[in-house]
Amino acid sequence: MKKRIVIKLSGKIFGMDNVKVLKDYAQFFVKISKICQPIIIAGGGKIARHYISHARSSGADESTLDELGIEISRLNAKLLIYALQNKAYPHPPTTLQEVKLAVDAGLIVVAGGLHPGQSTNGTAALIAEKVQAEQFLNATDVDGVYDMDPNKFKKAKKFNRIELKNLKNMLVHEDSIAGGYDLMDIVALKIIERSKIKTRILKADPKIIEKAIKGDNVGTEIIISSK
Repeated sequence: MKKRIVIKLSGKIFGMDNVKVLKDYAQFFVKISKICQPIIIAGGGKIARHYISHARSSGADESTLDELGIEISRLNAKLLIYALQNKAYPHPPTTLQEVKLAVDAGLIVVAGGLHPGQSTNGTAALIAEKVQAEQFLNATDVDGVYDMDPNKFKKAKKFNRIELKNLKNMLVHEDSIAGGYDLMDIVALKIIERSKIKTRILKADPKIIEKAIKGDNVGTEIIISSK
């Protein structure tokens, strides 16, 4: 059986006007499917935030906004499925059990969100746990975890490795409202910790993702203490 690699893919990929980007990703996933089974979770990105912002201004509650974000992430997943054609499971699974069945079919699987109150990062971690993935790669807008926001501070330093407990401390002050952006969240970290899932945060770029799959030290590795 091929090793299973769960890849959370930044929603930014799906919001680009350049359709070639998605086609390039599809070609890349088909290529790496020869050495592993990719299980991809699509983020909602700007499109989800746009809908959530409008619905919030109309008075929608947070759980309804979560559901809206899930719908958008599933639409994004469908775009990638269409680009993958017959190499992919034909629709985004909507439950963990369906994810397991889809993965067992041996195809490339592309999912969106699953449960309200859970980010796509949390969903990706749960899926990695469910399918016993060898690795969870969180492909984001930045190339790893920094000690401060690299978009705001030029002196920000990137961690090649970071202990999970330290990352958890950094995230405690992050908000968890629907549509909020984060590198990782507390729910995802708890799942990674309890099942000791090998996890890496890296730049959403096919070449970098391929290096991580092949075992290269790219992005930021999350270290789980043995205690």
